Amino acid sequence: MDVEAAKMIGAGIAALPLAGAGIGLGMIFSSFLTGAFRNPSAAAGNQQTLLLGFALTEFTGLLAFVVAIIILFVV
Repeated sequence: MDVEAAKMIGAGIAALPLAGAGIGLGMIFSSFLTGAFRNPSAAAGNQQTLLLGFALTEFTGLLAFVVAIIILFVV
C-alpha cells in the first residue's frame, strides 16, 4: 500500500468522531430546550451544565480534526 493512501485512510478514520460530536451537540441542546420548555424557572440553573457539555463535546470534535490534519500534513 502506498504511504499517501495510508495517510488518507488514517485521516478519514481519525475524522469519524466529528460526526459523533455533531450528534452530541444536537442532543445536548435538544435536551436543554426540552427541559427549559417544561420548567422555565429551572433553565437558568441548568445553563452552566449546558455550556460545560457543549465545551467538552466541541473539544472532542476539534481534537479529532487536529489529529486528522496532523496525520495528513505532518506525519
